[in-house]
Amino acid sequence: MARLSVNVDHVATVRQARRALEPDPVAAAILAELAGAHGIIVHLREDRRHIQDRDLRLLREVVKTHLNLEMAAVEEIINIALEVRPDMVTFVPERREELTTEGGLDVAGQVERLGEVVARMKGAGIRVSLFVDPDPRSIEAASACGADVVEIHTGRYAERFPSHGAMEELERIKEAALLARSLKLEVHAGHGLDYRNVSPLVGIREIEEFSIGHSIVARAVLVGMERAVREMLELVRG
Repeated sequence: MARLSVNVDHVATVRQARRALEPDPVAAAILAELAGAHGIIVHLREDRRHIQDRDLRLLREVVKTHLNLEMAAVEEIINIALEVRPDMVTFVPERREELTTEGGLDVAGQVERLGEVVARMKGAGIRVSLFVDPDPRSIEAASACGADVVEIHTGRYAERFPSHGAMEELERIKEAALLARSLKLEVHAGHGLDYRNVSPLVGIREIEEFSIGHSIVARAVLVGMERAVREMLELVRG
């Protein structure tokens, strides 16, 4: 049975729109855990557009399940991660002008550099995930870097759902997941997943965890965080 980790970035997005004190992503994380979430995810961006350093430090203190820090492989954020020590870090590409992460990390083009950073994290007892597109070259490069986990980018699948093109992307994701497992990598999946399109992915048994944020936060605005998480958990459990 797959796990669900909830990304609370966009609770902070609403807060930062007014530079206010609420809504609090830390409170949202606690509610998500109470509803049964298996982990909490935040992305500490270089421009601090949503999650702030204080949020991360408080989350490290209160999260009871599993704290996953998404981050760019830049020295400032690397040093923060080594200080705070989340349970896992997920390296993602990051561009200041993007609305959200637009694709997988170019792992194959920077195996040596990423391998060094992965080793630093693992030396501090932090598990490492790499956010990658569903293609064999990226999966193999992630293994070469020494990653523990690959999170497969599901954005193209989500964009095409429910058209026929989504089924082609679903097959690519399945093949990538099978390859990753054969290389002894744990497989996660995320980006653009919602209450309508997640179910077909649940059938890929190699996927052990789903990382979902925006759709849960959007649903929570209407029905509350706990109900939104429980509804997604029902789907992820299949």
